[in-house]
Amino acid sequence: MTEDPAGRPPDIYNVDFDAIYQGEPLVEGVKTDRPPWDIEQAQPAVKELEGAGRLFGEVLDIGCGLGDNAIFLAAQGHRVTALDGSPTAIRKAEERARAQGAEVDFAVADATELAGYEGRFDSVLDSALYHCLDDEQRLRYTAALHRVAKPDALLNILCFCDDSPTPIPDAMTVPEDNIRSTLAATGWDITDLRRTIYAGAANVGELAANVGKPAGDEGGEAVLDENGHVSIPMWVVQARRG
Repeated sequence: MTEDPAGRPPDIYNVDFDAIYQGEPLVEGVKTDRPPWDIEQAQPAVKELEGAGRLFGEVLDIGCGLGDNAIFLAAQGHRVTALDGSPTAIRKAEERARAQGAEVDFAVADATELAGYEGRFDSVLDSALYHCLDDEQRLRYTAALHRVAKPDALLNILCFCDDSPTPIPDAMTVPEDNIRSTLAATGWDITDLRRTIYAGAANVGELAANVGKPAGDEGGEAVLDENGHVSIPMWVVQARRG
């Protein structure tokens, strides 16, 4: 996510995530030791979803990244397929899973197509993929999820919300009406939509300062929780396959 020489803002919908997983900076000139979403454990919000019974049966973790959510779900006894568009992320996720003795079916896939997985999943987890897509991609993506889900399957989405203080660039935040219209258009019935917290790595604060967004209260330093994570407001959406 780098600004071009003409000074235009970064194109957030054309980020080379594979390069980021290989160690390239998300923002030009800001070198970090890991992607800002890598907290090396499952997201607390994902643990809450699993505890509430919203992830069950044959689970799809779409946009799985480095695999921590998928590994957690497998440890809870779920059958998990975890897909990402980045070959580097999938390779590293497989390494993490082996190190923890977790059985997860990892594969590289285009989230807007998902060919070969039709009618397979009881529940779906999207932990921070939806907001990386533009409006046309979101329609193709949620339609693809509808194709691979079983009747009455549950879809769970975590994405950046648009009306809360956040260190995330405005272009990546999602209005509620966008979620509602997109899911309705692709056959999903929303049963719950509310706010939650997503945990970011401590380097979120430095990255935010370089895209013009304060990371903490009144533009100060990022506020870290007891685990050293930045708290980022998110939507948590549950929808049922219609």
